[in-house]
Amino acid sequence: MQELDVTNVRELEDFLINDCMYVGIIRGKLDQFRRCLEVQFAAGRDLRPGHLGSMIQTLANWLSTSESLLVSIQEKIKWADTMNEKDKKHRKEVDERAEEVKKTLSLKADVEFRGHDELFSEHGGVMDFEEDRSRPKRSAVCLFSPSISPP
Repeated sequence: MQELDVTNVRELEDFLINDCMYVGIIRGKLDQFRRCLEVQFAAGRDLRPGHLGSMIQTLANWLSTSESLLVSIQEKIKWADTMNEKDKKHRKEVDERAEEVKKTLSLKADVEFRGHDELFSEHGGVMDFEEDRSRPKRSAVCLFSPSISPP
């Protein structure tokens, strides 16, 4: 029972009836009293002489189909490799172009920034600024309260 992977007699009987007798592999009688199977017929595993040609043709067809499938799979692999290489090349070109654009924009921004520096500075330097510290800063003083109307 361990070889058939069944755990009890009921599963063994089901296997013998459903998977062996109904399929035609064996014919026989189950004797529950003696707990045995009396086999009357068992299909041989050997090929019958008349079926050899048909078996050879079936195997030849299978071999041909398998070879065609293998060729098809190899073609798909080559195509995928080619597409992968094209994708890598395209990605590299896009990255290089993006770097060129970044450099161009950076240089353009540098030139524009230098142009603004020259406009707002004296002789290319930083504009001098002195704070008038001689008089104190005034703070805003409210002369009237919003609740009191002016005279």
